[in-house]
Amino acid sequence: MYKNLKKVILKHPKDAFISQEHLRNEWEGYNYLNEPDFIKAHHEYEQFYAIVKEHVAEIEFLPASETVGLDSLYAHDPVKFTKAGAIILKSGKKLRQSEAQAYKQFLQEKNIPIIGELIGEAVSDGGDLVWLDDRTLLIGRGYRTNDEAIRQIKEMTKDLVDECIVVQLPHDQGEEECLHLMSFISIVDENLAVVYSRLMPVFLRQLLIQRGFHLIEVPEEEYHKLGCNVLALAPRICVMVSGNPSTKEQLLEAGATVYEYDGNEISYLGTGGPTCLTCPVVRD
Repeated sequence: MYKNLKKVILKHPKDAFISQEHLRNEWEGYNYLNEPDFIKAHHEYEQFYAIVKEHVAEIEFLPASETVGLDSLYAHDPVKFTKAGAIILKSGKKLRQSEAQAYKQFLQEKNIPIIGELIGEAVSDGGDLVWLDDRTLLIGRGYRTNDEAIRQIKEMTKDLVDECIVVQLPHDQGEEECLHLMSFISIVDENLAVVYSRLMPVFLRQLLIQRGFHLIEVPEEEYHKLGCNVLALAPRICVMVSGNPSTKEQLLEAGATVYEYDGNEISYLGTGGPTCLTCPVVRD
């Protein structure tokens, strides 16, 4: 989650949001907080992209597709990468389930390895899968990831993972709201994590501390502004949505470099921060 990001998959808002008219017709159905501004979204994304391309050598963009919707902007969720290749997931949000097959086709065209695919009743989002280290996988069990998906993911990763830890997620704001494991934890170095402890199970918080993690505690106001959603481009090289001063200051005090982008249209309104906007393919 924190090593040098060498290759990443993104999707530009012009290919996810399509047009202002499209946004006007679709934003309520996708449970956005308000209608995003198409032009402002472009400007925000270019700011975000400028930071990413400064640090990442290889960037691939998902194409526009009539089979997917607004949330395809958040390229992290339809797949999760292991060292051996991608796992094709199937979102617990029904409006996003078509993204998996579009993503699969894209990966095949790019000759990017795929090690498995969720089948049957299994549903999972990439935001519920967190690599604690190279051989330890955390899986959030909530409304977006069910028990059958966890069983299949464990089977697919049995030769890659020494320990798979299931984290029971809280109800929080309800089934319709997006709560992922990555909503309240971002790992930005081998011993540094940004967390919102109020939603974190006690055992997980204790586990992090036992493993030597220093915890950056996000205040409640900044949690709701996606302050806990921090992307590591490399160890302690971080990207976050602007407007979260306490979290930023704590990161700086921990020796991190922090880049910010204005993310009202592309992040806040759709509840998807910089980790959601990026699908890391290779970290080294």
